[in-house]
Amino acid sequence: MEQSGTSTRLTGAVQDLTSELVSALRSGGPFRLTGSVPGADGPGAADGITLAAVRVVGADAVLPSVLRHTPAEPDDLAVFGRAVHAYPPPANASPASVWSHWAMERTLLALEGSVDGASNGMPGNGSQPRAGWLEGASWQSLTHQLAVLAPLAVPAADCAVTRVARSRPVDVARGFVRAVRRRDWLQAAGAGRWLVLLDGVPETLGLAAGLEFVAQMGRDDPRVALQVEAARLMRAGVRV
Repeated sequence: MEQSGTSTRLTGAVQDLTSELVSALRSGGPFRLTGSVPGADGPGAADGITLAAVRVVGADAVLPSVLRHTPAEPDDLAVFGRAVHAYPPPANASPASVWSHWAMERTLLALEGSVDGASNGMPGNGSQPRAGWLEGASWQSLTHQLAVLAPLAVPAADCAVTRVARSRPVDVARGFVRAVRRRDWLQAAGAGRWLVLLDGVPETLGLAAGLEFVAQMGRDDPRVALQVEAARLMRAGVRV
């Protein structure tokens, strides 16, 4: 029963955080990670559920700062950093989990650099994980994995995963259509977010209309809304 209660609290915390992120992206208004999930009223107050929620959301937990190219608040960086360090991927972690954690580390370094007055562009690749597991993936598997790794799909980012995505725009487009037909709105939204950053996407795809349809059909899931809002902003080239 205790484990079930913890799972319920975590699910609620993830939903709360994601909903706050969606609201901030839509309105262009201020976003504070501290206070967006229960128990995160300050860097020292964030409890295990709070940090776990941030880890589940991943690098997108600070997406407004990334898309706005603005420094994050020190308290927000502290909570984000605690989540990064509290949940390193275990030795047997899946490649997607390893990459998700790497994306958080990279984002943390970039935002810390902007606070320190350095360039707020993404830092170099460093010791990024390998992406060989993606290079030979079927288009169906590729789309699934890219949707899981949607937080890596941000403007000007460059890593092995983004390079694989750039080399296969038609496959990602096929995966987007398949996800829509299967009514997998979360996968469709994640794939759509990648597609707005890729060259060579077939014009016949009708991506803008497709994203609107996904947003409408997946409107009850804030995770879908988050991916669609990120895609809309990046497609428009808007710095909110």
